[in-house]
Amino acid sequence: MSDVIKLLPDHVINQIAAGEVIQRPASAVKELLENAIDAGSGKIQLIIKDAGKTLIQVIDNGCGMNNTDARLCFEKHATSKISSLEDIFSIRTNGFRGEALASIAAIAQVELKTRRAEDETGTLIELEYGRITRQESCQWQQGSSFAVKNLFFNVPARKHFLKSDQAELRHILDEFQRVALAHPEIEFSLINQNKETFRLPPGNLKQRIMGLISNSYSEKLAPVSEETSLLKVSGYIGKPEYARRVRGEQYFFVNRRFIRSNYLNHAVTSAYEGLIAKESYPSWFIFLETPPDKIDVNIHPTKTEIKFEDESAIYAIVKAAVKKSLGQYNMAPAMDFDQETSIVINPIKAGTPIHPPRINLNPAYNPFREDLNTVRRTTEHKPSAKSVEATREVLSALNQELRNTPAAAPSIPPAESKPATLRQISWTANWNEQYLIALREGKLLIVDQRLAWERIFYDEAKAAVENKRNSPVQKELFPHTIQFPAADFILLLELLPDLRYMGFDIAEFGKQTCIIYGVPPGMDSGLAQGLLEEALESTRLGQKEVKKPGSEILARTYSRKMAARKFRILKEEERLELLGRLFNCANPVVAPEGKKIVAELTLNDADQLLKK
Repeated sequence: MSDVIKLLPDHVINQIAAGEVIQRPASAVKELLENAIDAGSGKIQLIIKDAGKTLIQVIDNGCGMNNTDARLCFEKHATSKISSLEDIFSIRTNGFRGEALASIAAIAQVELKTRRAEDETGTLIELEYGRITRQESCQWQQGSSFAVKNLFFNVPARKHFLKSDQAELRHILDEFQRVALAHPEIEFSLINQNKETFRLPPGNLKQRIMGLISNSYSEKLAPVSEETSLLKVSGYIGKPEYARRVRGEQYFFVNRRFIRSNYLNHAVTSAYEGLIAKESYPSWFIFLETPPDKIDVNIHPTKTEIKFEDESAIYAIVKAAVKKSLGQYNMAPAMDFDQETSIVINPIKAGTPIHPPRINLNPAYNPFREDLNTVRRTTEHKPSAKSVEATREVLSALNQELRNTPAAAPSIPPAESKPATLRQISWTANWNEQYLIALREGKLLIVDQRLAWERIFYDEAKAAVENKRNSPVQKELFPHTIQFPAADFILLLELLPDLRYMGFDIAEFGKQTCIIYGVPPGMDSGLAQGLLEEALESTRLGQKEVKKPGSEILARTYSRKMAARKFRILKEEERLELLGRLFNCANPVVAPEGKKIVAELTLNDADQLLKK
């Protein structure tokens, strides 16, 4: 009987390992950018084509490699970051396992050009299926260039499950932003489809935030700073008045490494307790520095999860630092010297005479003296007595005519002219701002007004998108622009056709900016930005967690925001309009989120309540 257990070939092992390390193009981008930073680069350029499916190229001016290291770097578990087990507990670099380049080479065609400063020529290496197909000397600048072409070309199943180009590009931009935020002292640039998306010069953290997210963040941020023997906290937090209904930008970095931590998220949000509205979220860009031997980063392949030696102490320090900043931010000077780079102060030259300020008085000025020209003009335009008398006669005749005309009776349409749904309703009333009461076919109906409007707006928006029918638009008197983070802007462009069907007149207006020319009828112009931000956040989370289509999530967000502004005490005709539109919906008794809209009370129910 032959042996059953066999050793797998190296290229099969590498492809299996690549599934853990390189899950999508953004994973390769992250690994290549972190390698460039570990190489001591001061300038890094990222080039993307077809959302990374065709090309991912990272060019840096780091230390470079000789021909031996250039060949060895693609071997599995070959690394320059650690050399012993003890080094794992004192890691200060981004990478250390030596898995990334081997995994990338196993599932893509890779070209490497590299040269050290002391070498006259560089090294060119090409790989396919993880094997070197070409190695020779070449001319190249100091640093390295990794070009990853046709990612997953030999793993069609993985390539088939990639999302759309827009979705994959959003993930790439997320990784680029995290790395660029962690290292504001490095110059970064991003070129997508031969167009420059970002060019970020070296600077301080606040300048980097403004360059990546939005210039408006200058006034929205408050600095946070605290240092103890265990932990140093620095960065910026969002001021409470700028908290939004969406989670926005929330970043934690530990020793310059981006991490995800619900535990630390709770520490920050609890510090805002009582300062922001319920279900509102602040932004933060918080950097934590702690001795490497106090944390363990070797937990997850993506290295975004960290275990702290003393988590409760870290929690307390972060919360205290944020609370301290919230108490002090409004005392800071209005001028930000970290942001202002062009302040010019012109000192007075030596010997320049200094004169005290003088006040010039006009002794002939008399405020009670009338201007003869003004009096003359007023007299010339004074109406004559004859014209005044004629006007009085016209007004008197008009008044008498109105008195003699009988008042018209209010026009009440006959019952037959009402829609069928309204002919069944014999009486309506307001209970309060939230609930309506109506009598319909002998049943007493209690209607939740907010949920009713939510169902109406949802059905109308869904029908407009499905039928590709443009809804009415309320034009803005003064169109206004909104700037979005790069990943959100790409998602907005995806949703733009559906937004137009719903009644938004929105157009692209430059880099990461859109202009709003019109909104759906009845919407306040100031509500549009909040609705768009919440729609983008809900769409992103919905597509990730429950795999719902963007149009479905967008319609729900739109209906929820519109309904929140609608419910109030209604007049009789408004109540009838609401009920008519509600009962014309396909499912008038249940809201889009599954909540009950209408409760019925029959005579039998009344007898039971009154114990008859």
